[in-house]
Amino acid sequence: MSIPATIQQASGPAIHVRGLDKSYKELRVLRGVDFEVARGSIFALLGSNGAGKTTVVRILSTLLKADAGTARVNGFDVVTQATDVREAISLTGQFAAVDEILTGRENLILVARLRHLKNPGVIADDLLKRFALAEAGARRVATYSGGMRRRLDIAMSLIGKPPVMFLDEPTTGLDPEARIEVWQAVKELAEGGTTVLLTTQYLDEAEQLADRIAILHEGRIIVDGTLTELKQLLPAAKVEYVEKQPSLEDVFLAVVGRTGEDTAN
Repeated sequence: MSIPATIQQASGPAIHVRGLDKSYKELRVLRGVDFEVARGSIFALLGSNGAGKTTVVRILSTLLKADAGTARVNGFDVVTQATDVREAISLTGQFAAVDEILTGRENLILVARLRHLKNPGVIADDLLKRFALAEAGARRVATYSGGMRRRLDIAMSLIGKPPVMFLDEPTTGLDPEARIEVWQAVKELAEGGTTVLLTTQYLDEAEQLADRIAILHEGRIIVDGTLTELKQLLPAAKVEYVEKQPSLEDVFLAVVGRTGEDTAN
């Protein structure tokens, strides 16, 4: 799967956030959130449920107004230039927003037509190939696995080639194989030039994907850096000989893969 580089509409960081505050009555959800996301990178906003991750994404995607602070996406202010921001982004929520009655190809064509793009069929076929869904393109989405639905959802978000993509908990509820499929799709996006802001509560997901990781806790960014920089916050590890045992994920993938090969033969 190879995704072409997107057109960058502004210089500087793709996302620039300073002093974001948001409260719901007496509940203060965000407390002065600051961070920046470099273009063409994957930035993980890591935190437990209720930490404020989705609130940040909703503010950056112009679905919610902050009580204080500023945010710019692709060089545009999320309040005063909201229309420009919406044209520069795509948003994939926690659950796949696909029409199960339609086929995968029909879902893609529908979005392309809504965006008033030329040759929607060509666009749909191209995305089906890139996301390894060509053979399933004529099938109704109701027959798709969780990983296939999520890949289709991400493909739909790419129509129009937005330079910035928000993925809010993209692997929630997926099995190990489907999670790995989505991880590969996200890596391909960044390699093609798309800036990805990923929210997750899974530590391994942030570790696998992110160029930089920010930990959001009780409405504040408490640390922000590369994985290497974050590991340096802890004391140096002692060098000891430990026999490495396979993880449950290693066992699962090995067994499932071997079963699949036997079945194919």
